Amino acid sequence: MTHKAGFVNIIGNPNVGKSTLMNALVGEKLSIITPKAQTTRHRILGIVNDDDHQIVLSDTPGIIQPAYELQASMMDFVKSALDDADILIYMVEIGEKELKNEAFFNKIIHSEIPVILLLNKIDKSSQDEVEEKVNYWKNKVPNAEVFVISALEKFNITAVFEKIKELLPEGPAFYPKDQLTDKPERFFVNEKIREKILTHYKKEIPYSVEVETESFIEEENIVRIRSIIMVERDTQKGIIIGHKGSALKRVGAEARKDLEKFFEKKVYIELYVKVNKNWRSNKNQLKRFGYKD
Repeated sequence: MTHKAGFVNIIGNPNVGKSTLMNALVGEKLSIITPKAQTTRHRILGIVNDDDHQIVLSDTPGIIQPAYELQASMMDFVKSALDDADILIYMVEIGEKELKNEAFFNKIIHSEIPVILLLNKIDKSSQDEVEEKVNYWKNKVPNAEVFVISALEKFNITAVFEKIKELLPEGPAFYPKDQLTDKPERFFVNEKIREKILTHYKKEIPYSVEVETESFIEEENIVRIRSIIMVERDTQKGIIIGHKGSALKRVGAEARKDLEKFFEKKVYIELYVKVNKNWRSNKNQLKRFGYKD
């Protein structure tokens, strides 16, 4: 059998379930998931292999109208995903009717590559409403093949997976067959810590935070990690730390548990908080944190 390989890029509005789909297809929790919009900031690759296929899945930030430099950089990741896809997955949920960016939507409906439209979260809807929405999206995106799914419940994921394999172009693998992602270990440490901050803090705090792992030392039985949580203002630093350090301790304890599962060994983690004023609007800082080339 001829080998097939390609980039399968997932795009859609915030909170539509792209990261849940990515993790379901890869079989590992690579993308962090929280109920808050804009949880995904980077473009994250998850690589799935068998003897005859390599599927390079790409999770991207939710499509928004950028309000500051960080969000503009996040939308650059989406543009790159549109440009290099071999198969495009456009993900929607029951209640929505349009993409938040008309230019992106026009690219989808005029795409020359295969488009798979996934109608997600059908477990939260009636049969009649699902059928109505399937017809709506078939008319709206006539070049797409439509699947109804529940990424959370893993409903119909196998059918989507088989369709992806069918549509992949012929070609050699892009990455070694034992590679799971393009990101280094420190990236996943940063993301796990940021996931806990998104979960436990409210309002603007989670969006003002960036995490940088300064030290990652992997020994035979333990991983020793030192990470810095960056905030934009002194008041935010106090909120992150909490009374007598209690809030920061909770973030560290929960991140450690997840990282021990991820690395399959004990983890020791030190967390510190620093003020990095207006980093979200500073191009040099964004470059340092991997948002710009």
